[in-house]
Order: sequence, then C-alpha cells, then structure tokens
Amino acid sequence: MQVLDTRTLPPFEKVLGWHGCVFHGENMSFGHWRFEQGAAIHEHSHEQEEVWHILEGELEATVDGQTVTAGPGMVLMLRPGARHRITALSDGFAIVADHPARRDFGPA
Repeated sequence: MQVLDTRTLPPFEKVLGWHGCVFHGENMSFGHWRFEQGAAIHEHSHEQEEVWHILEGELEATVDGQTVTAGPGMVLMLRPGARHRITALSDGFAIVADHPARRDFGPA
C-alpha cells in the first residue's frame, strides 16, 4: 500500500487556467484540478478511459459532439478515444482519473 498526501505535491498549470497536480498508481493516473472561469481544454482524444468528478463549480463538456453542463456531485465518464473539450463556466475543482495510466501526463 502506498499513501500519498496530495497537499504536498507541487502544483503546476497544465493549460492556462487549470492548476493542479498529477499522480500515478500502477494502472491509473489522477489529476486534482482547480479551474478558473473561462479556462478551456482544447478538443482532443486519447486511448484512456477518463472520468471527471466535479466537486466545485461548473464545467461544460463537449464529448463526440454532445454538450452537457456538469456541476458539483456530477461525474462525466468518457470512453477511450472520445473526442472531448472542457470549458470552465465558473471557478471550481475536479478530480480526473484515467485508465490505463497516462505516465506522459504531468508538468510540461
């Protein structure tokens, strides 16, 4: 068993307005992201399944052409290969999990 205190991980800005930390388990990657209103992640896809758990604020997600708004307590589940774009409608916080791990995903 490994225990990790995410408060001790160095934060970085992966995309303008998205600040957080990334860590990896044996088969999964996790991101803890604070986002700023108006910040956007460009449309992209990757081989991993991706799950977004929104804890604070609101996000607009466009996945394979379908747009939804998600707020606190909501979970977005993206299949592997899904084309997606995320835009912050407010300031907030989300936890993102990817499977399998995205070892190349971290500070630039």
